[in-house]
Amino acid sequence: THYFVLMDVIMLSPDTLLLFLTASLLLCIAPGPDNIFVLTQSMLRGVGSGLLVTLGLCTGLLVHTSAVALGVAVIFQQSLLAFTILKLCGAAYLLYLAWGAFRAGASGLGSVKAAALDKAALYRRGIVMNITNPKVSIFFLAFLPQFTNPAQGHLTLQLLELGAIFIVCTLLVFGLVSLLAGKLGNWFNQSPKAEVVMNRVAGSVFAALAVKLALTER
Repeated sequence: THYFVLMDVIMLSPDTLLLFLTASLLLCIAPGPDNIFVLTQSMLRGVGSGLLVTLGLCTGLLVHTSAVALGVAVIFQQSLLAFTILKLCGAAYLLYLAWGAFRAGASGLGSVKAAALDKAALYRRGIVMNITNPKVSIFFLAFLPQFTNPAQGHLTLQLLELGAIFIVCTLLVFGLVSLLAGKLGNWFNQSPKAEVVMNRVAGSVFAALAVKLALTER
């Protein structure tokens, strides 16, 4: 009995679920810092690396979902200082990645040794990239509650359910991006010159994302 009561509490209506799924998939497909990040890492390091970054990003989304459900995200919306500190940390991290990409040569990011050492780092990189962007928490704070309904039960459970669905959509879309970009990257990696060009492009993307994040306003 308690099981069915719980399911009734957190179950979204079919119309709401369809609308949220459609909106989430479109938002995941739209070009943004996260999917561009996955794209560049997949091209440089392969499909597996892109998937590791994706898992890291989705872990960050778990943090943002919990923050919204528990009301913590309101702090970043209301406190300019907290928002500024977090976004500058994120921008500094992206600049660090850009510096590393520009320094990498043809055998840098693509070497077997580097790939082996960076598996855990790639996962952490995705987490840091996501949680240091306060705009994600504020976006979730504005986006998720639109699909809740007090008549459906506890709002916190509904927000957690919506966040979980959004994360699944992210895994699907970013996984596909990783697959396609990884295949393209394998073709480029056959040429040392092309690999250097990809490193430079990745460095430029990271630098541009850093500037964009640093200039972001609430």
